[in-house]
Amino acid sequence: MCSRLTGVCSLLACLWLTALSAHAASLRPVAAERGMVVSAQHLATEVGVNVLKHDGNAVDAAVAVGYALAVAYPAAGNLGGGGFMTIRFADGRKTFLDFRERAPRAATRDMYLDKDGKVVDGLSMTGWLAVGVPGTVSGLEYARSKYGTMTRAALIDPAIDLAEDGFVLDQGDVDMLATATDDFSKFPPTGEIFLNKGQPFVAGRRLVQRDLANTLRRVRANGADGFYRGRTAEAIVKASRAGGGIIQLEDLSSYKTRELAPIECDYRGYHLISAPPPSSGGVALCEMLNILEGYPLREFGWGSAQALHYEIEAMRRAYVDRNTLLGDPTFVNNPVERLIDKGYAAKIRETISPDKAGISSDFGKDVAAHEGSNTTHFSIIDHDGNAVSLTYTLNDWFGARVVASGTGVLMNDEMDDFTASPGRINSYGIVPGEANAIAPGKIPLSSMSPTIMTKDGKVALVLGTPGGRRIITTVLQTILNVVDYQMNIQEAVDAPRLHHQWFPDVTNTEPRALSPDTRKILEGMGYRFDDSLPANHVAAIMVGAPSLDGKPVGKKRFYGANDPRRGTGLAAGY
Repeated sequence: MCSRLTGVCSLLACLWLTALSAHAASLRPVAAERGMVVSAQHLATEVGVNVLKHDGNAVDAAVAVGYALAVAYPAAGNLGGGGFMTIRFADGRKTFLDFRERAPRAATRDMYLDKDGKVVDGLSMTGWLAVGVPGTVSGLEYARSKYGTMTRAALIDPAIDLAEDGFVLDQGDVDMLATATDDFSKFPPTGEIFLNKGQPFVAGRRLVQRDLANTLRRVRANGADGFYRGRTAEAIVKASRAGGGIIQLEDLSSYKTRELAPIECDYRGYHLISAPPPSSGGVALCEMLNILEGYPLREFGWGSAQALHYEIEAMRRAYVDRNTLLGDPTFVNNPVERLIDKGYAAKIRETISPDKAGISSDFGKDVAAHEGSNTTHFSIIDHDGNAVSLTYTLNDWFGARVVASGTGVLMNDEMDDFTASPGRINSYGIVPGEANAIAPGKIPLSSMSPTIMTKDGKVALVLGTPGGRRIITTVLQTILNVVDYQMNIQEAVDAPRLHHQWFPDVTNTEPRALSPDTRKILEGMGYRFDDSLPANHVAAIMVGAPSLDGKPVGKKRFYGANDPRRGTGLAAGY
């Protein structure tokens, strides 16, 4: 576990690494025999487990959890947003559903710029002009009708009950609502729902959302048409026009979920299935893993300066490619095969010094868009071994903070994920941000990385996380923790993290991510650190045993890990 940079390891650093890795888990992984659900909200997890108990498959449970989170986790759960679903069936088939938000037909490349060509602060983040065409209802209904086994009513009724009857707010729920109190006050239809007679809610109060219950009833009766046509669609368009937005009825009625082949790659004998463009997640994840496969990380040890040096440099290189080359495949020719090729990774390793930090400005200038970090993810596996990894989002907490009167639906601010002002051509012949420029009907580039890992033809790991651009590096480090550093799944989720995304040229860290000795070594190599990495909420399931090299606990086959960082969520099985 000692750094090869110095040839020696101080007793203090060795003891720190040993103690942290030996006691990393907040609790034991939750074990179950027949199925497992992990989500960021305990009521939604319970809905999913109940579906599995009644012979629903993993897709059925995912649909039910998706609808339940739209009620019980309004900060990020949604009907007015969109996302991605990676599915790996027990028979070996795999697929990917893209129900990400799209730019309205009236969107223009310069719609967030002033007369001087500068981005207008906040215009793409708050209010109706920030709203992209939502895809969640389309995605959930597509998945249910094609791959589910239960009726729509059976899967949506629990969410309707939660909305109609309300649920008691925990302190974590109240804390999230408090982050948007000022904006709720600015938009009366939103404040009527998420403020208690104009004041912030307190723990123990009940949040009732009867308009949302009625919207869900229209979906129950008419499927996706209950959202994209008729009363709900008309209310959204009316509110958008009144609020300066550009969504039209045709934007909603023409929305279709897209089914794509997932990104796939191999790492140290394991097979990864992840998100393709318009997500950058799978491509960047495979690129980083391919780079790191050339280094003996287990020999270096978790938290060692040498291992962290190579991990950061892999992140830096992958984000250069992510931010300059990738975009919606309908609009951009993504060089996926080249980026995930192991030969390409070998060439990248040749550019990485063994004892010196890279310099981000040597790779050009980044003008990539802001990406909201307040997404949510859930992981599910059923008795037969069908697995779903689903990440969906409103972008920022509570999205654009707007609700169409009478719908109860919080709308996304996903237009902020586009690059509002692409840069000039750089020395590499690339216009930074051009691949992610705004265009009508286009999907903004995402980092969402719902991922499934298999071994010998069977699911070994289901995982994902919110976190904006931090999603990819968080999923990466969780995989490294279980494969290279032999942690059990809860230890892997709990372990401190770091993140580098090319620009700014600084490595963000969580508390205790670096020992004092390791930090000193890395700073001597040229690294700069910022100890303010926000928390992600990883939801992960290990299959077979609590760790990849471990033994099962009795007859238990599934081991769930709920991230303790946000103080919400639940891993539960049966």
